[in-house]
Amino acid sequence: MLEITDLHAHYGLSHVLQGVTLTGAAGEVVSLFGRNGVGKTTIIKTIAGWVRPTSGSIRLDGADIGGRPADRICRMGLGIVPEDRRIFPGLSVLENLELGLHQTAGRSRSEKREALDRVLERFPRLKERRAQMGTTLSGGEQQMLAMARVMVGAPRVLLIDEPTEGLAPMIVDEIFGIITTLRDQGLLILLVEQNVHRAIAVTSRFYAIERGQVVFTGSAANADDRERLFGTIAV
Repeated sequence: MLEITDLHAHYGLSHVLQGVTLTGAAGEVVSLFGRNGVGKTTIIKTIAGWVRPTSGSIRLDGADIGGRPADRICRMGLGIVPEDRRIFPGLSVLENLELGLHQTAGRSRSEKREALDRVLERFPRLKERRAQMGTTLSGGEQQMLAMARVMVGAPRVLLIDEPTEGLAPMIVDEIFGIITTLRDQGLLILLVEQNVHRAIAVTSRFYAIERGQVVFTGSAANADDRERLFGTIAV
């Protein structure tokens, strides 16, 4: 479903991504692990169209999306939950969710209502607070709103950047429960997460990133791969 080959990206003169290659298929959680500042978020942003690649290819279902505008990539079925959540100020929870409906073109009013109803049933806290301003929610509730806003657009590929940073353990459990459910429903999820021990439990395959490069890839089910991963990111 997603195939990235020899991807390079720059911030000005800084060569941030240096030949990243990775793949992901439907029904997988593919995780990117590494220390802060090694390029994980830049990979996510480049795939989503927020950063323009310098070279290399990004293919979604065979179509080259590298360098396309972010809104076009979104409408092709790729959603992103950014690290900073980007809850719109001055809008209620429901209004934030309604903006997510624009990710998918051609749906009727009844289909949009059904999509909102499904998401609100999955996130009962948001349903209770649907008239509340989104920016007044707790950190955990804002994270749920950011995920729910993308989900109403029914993406096939979901990029999630640091979803549990600074959240209480109970909320972390809920977030990983949602990720597991989406994976089991057939979505491809590309996950960046510092809580490696929790993330590895829902991950199919992972890529260890250092200095903008993939240093190795492994299977989460393989004990030797996990041990090598923990040794790499602890250095």
